[in-house]
Amino acid sequence: QVQLAESGGGLVQPGGSLRLACAASGVFFRINTMAWYRQAPGKQRELVAGITRGGSTNYADSVKGRFTISRDNGKNAVDLEMTSLKPDDTAVYYCNVQATPLVGRASNYWGQGTQVTVSS
Repeated sequence: QVQLAESGGGLVQPGGSLRLACAASGVFFRINTMAWYRQAPGKQRELVAGITRGGSTNYADSVKGRFTISRDNGKNAVDLEMTSLKPDDTAVYYCNVQATPLVGRASNYWGQGTQVTVSS
């Protein structure tokens, strides 16, 4: 079982920055892909950024050049640095990891979500 603890959301003005953090804990063999998703009111949850264990990254077109995802394999942690924030970035942001258990197949796990509000 994997537990995810998220932090770093809040209210920020347009053009501002925020850093989200997520740490995985529990009993597992390995954390594989780590990612951040977001869901705005009335919209579907969407992938914001993902990073493999080897460090390869992918981003939604809407955040390329503004957001940076990074991870620390030793701490089972993933961060999302968000800059030049826009009102359209307002959403609940969720940490997602794929973890391989000691026995069995890999599974996906979700954090509880952290609110990011971009408003003047």
